[in-house]
Amino acid sequence: MSPGATVALERAVREDGPRVLATLIRHLGGDFPLAEDALQDAYAAALTAWPRDGVPAVPAAWLTTAARRRAIDRLRHARALDARVRTLETLARRDPGDTPDPIDMDESSALADDRLRLLFACCHPALALSSRTALTVKSLGGLTTAQTARAFLVSDAAMYQRLVRAKRKIAAAGIPYRVPPDELLPERLAGVRLVLYLVFTEGHTASEGEALTRPDLCVEAIRLCRLLARLMPDDAETLGLLALVLLTDARRAARTGAGGAAIDLEHQDRRRWDAERIAEGRAALTRAGRLRRPGAYQLKAAIAEAHARAPSWEATDWHRIGALYAELHRREPTPVVAVNLAVAAGLADAPATGLRLLDALRREPALDDYTPLHAARAELLVRAGDLRAADGAYERAIASSANAVQRADLSARRERLHRGSSDTRPEEETPPR
Repeated sequence: MSPGATVALERAVREDGPRVLATLIRHLGGDFPLAEDALQDAYAAALTAWPRDGVPAVPAAWLTTAARRRAIDRLRHARALDARVRTLETLARRDPGDTPDPIDMDESSALADDRLRLLFACCHPALALSSRTALTVKSLGGLTTAQTARAFLVSDAAMYQRLVRAKRKIAAAGIPYRVPPDELLPERLAGVRLVLYLVFTEGHTASEGEALTRPDLCVEAIRLCRLLARLMPDDAETLGLLALVLLTDARRAARTGAGGAAIDLEHQDRRRWDAERIAEGRAALTRAGRLRRPGAYQLKAAIAEAHARAPSWEATDWHRIGALYAELHRREPTPVVAVNLAVAAGLADAPATGLRLLDALRREPALDDYTPLHAARAELLVRAGDLRAADGAYERAIASSANAVQRADLSARRERLHRGSSDTRPEEETPPR
């Protein structure tokens, strides 16, 4: 395969794959396994066709058409010549050029968005919350099973079984692939918000790979949060989530330097923070506050806004951030929130305060390989002057990370420690999941 075709297909898989999958699931009446198999068939076809015929002008449209045809072949082979086949044959008779179906690209209506349909279909209350969220994170974000497992702090095997059970439940229950009527929205909204937040979090700091961030996931999560806010304009937590992702993503351009190297929060050039994102995020947070229904996403957004308002690292109000995390932990007492609370306490009070909290969290099995915990502990140990213990904590953090940029950054901090440098700084907070 030619290098140009290889790069184009890799980009299409990464950037267009989740949207194409969502469209296929709609066309196939919610049949996840068939949609996934057909899309894999389309990728295989592209490996042959694109080097020979050239990369199509709109790769997503080519893949959608190819996958629909492969789905027809699979259904015929299984002698499943039902209404789905007739629907797909009608679609396949359209011009197989590079123009996608209008609804595939239509962003004028929140209700017409295939990925939003996928969100609400997967977040049906017939599925357990953990299963519906995991399935949608994987499908919507295009994450691997391993990446999805990391997002939920479980093993790959456990996540695989969870995903299989969720797909079977959707098929057995005949869960419709659509945005539900208004009266049913509230029972699914919490799951939809959680999915969008986890997809954004994976984009903010990729759990594996050669880049610190995945901008495609950040941009898509923000787009869907905006659509969701249009759909639910009077829901305070939806507005809080929109504010959170905007205020957090505003720092993205400043988080990496030459060659993609990580830049911690203290040393970021705040002039590179996106002022428009910050303004939009603040406006959403203000609208949420006026509704007087406080919640966890609004608290997280308030923490991000506290960073956004600080003109420098030294001017950051760590006492306010610590208080916000304390309230967040009261509402959402998860181990990951507790890690962020410990870091804030260590910076607002004294390193020993944060270390006591982190040491208690080290007994949590789910956090044994949680990189931010070990990295935060290393950094607070440096501030406390215990360099030997800090060296061991850095070693644990490096070993637990599957992200090349994050490992390189932690290794550089550890190397400075070996040289006797005191220039070791807390890395940027990880959004609490």
